[in-house]
Amino acid sequence: MNPVADTPDPQLHPVDKSPVVLTSELRKVYRTGFWLNQQVVSLKSCSLQVYPGETFGLLGPNGAGKTTLLKLLLGIIRPSAGRGLLLGKPLGDRSVKQRIGYLPENPYLYDYLTGWEFLEFAAGLFQITRKIYRQRIPELLELVGLSQTDARKKSMRRYSKGMLQRVGMAQALINDPDLVFLDEPMSGLDPLGRYQMREIILSLKKQGKTIFFNSHVLSEVEQICDRVAILAKGELICSGSLGELLGTENTYHVKGEGGDAEVLKKRIPDLKYEPDGTWHGILQEDYYDFMSSLRLMGGKIITVNLSHISLEEFFIQQIQNQTKSK
Repeated sequence: MNPVADTPDPQLHPVDKSPVVLTSELRKVYRTGFWLNQQVVSLKSCSLQVYPGETFGLLGPNGAGKTTLLKLLLGIIRPSAGRGLLLGKPLGDRSVKQRIGYLPENPYLYDYLTGWEFLEFAAGLFQITRKIYRQRIPELLELVGLSQTDARKKSMRRYSKGMLQRVGMAQALINDPDLVFLDEPMSGLDPLGRYQMREIILSLKKQGKTIFFNSHVLSEVEQICDRVAILAKGELICSGSLGELLGTENTYHVKGEGGDAEVLKKRIPDLKYEPDGTWHGILQEDYYDFMSSLRLMGGKIITVNLSHISLEEFFIQQIQNQTKSK
């Protein structure tokens, strides 16, 4: 399996649909130091595509360049090299901002306002008429699970983290955008809050919205996204649908006893021994070849659990491989 899968699946996005997000060798370098004579490469030669109506997840460890890429796409900062298109317009084009929604990871919400007042303020920035936003705000509050009583009467300084995240999502949707950017939308939420945020994203997906978001919660990404990309140290190391990246190969979680420990370690890199002398781990070679070798070593299998590799396991593998190659 080739982990770098950048060829779009024609069933997910037909060839006659142009990408809503398109970047080519996008790069961002910051200058630091007292005389600005030092360079920090935040993003290297990044090329990716996001198609209409799909949910695209951008993954990566802290400091990978995810937020930098998001800011480049939104026109908040300018690239040092490369180019990109957003909804068919060059990055930074003001005409597309009317069609975009954005929820930052740590948004600053005017906490002396109520949620309702803040949404009215956000509507004003888009020059949405009073007649429209007075109809739209209740719909959004219902969508994000925030009561109209809290939104009208409670100032946001009294909101919980989950409530702030909900009103932040509502402001990202106030202009009924075609493309929604979400920076760590699950950050700081409890399990119930993550479930509710996931349901909101899925409802947007049903409406045909294109969603681009960063997240560390890989289990949620696996349930929501059509395609994902992984960034590490500013470099895009893979991109594709979950089927393309995870493949259909089976993973064997084996438990056994006996055999040569050094040979087993080569074939089961995460080999662990228990106090009773048994061992377990994920097999990294053909199962039937391993069984033959194990018999010759005088060992035996106790249990075998068959599964597909998860997104979290794939992510860790890619980050470890990228680290080893440097």
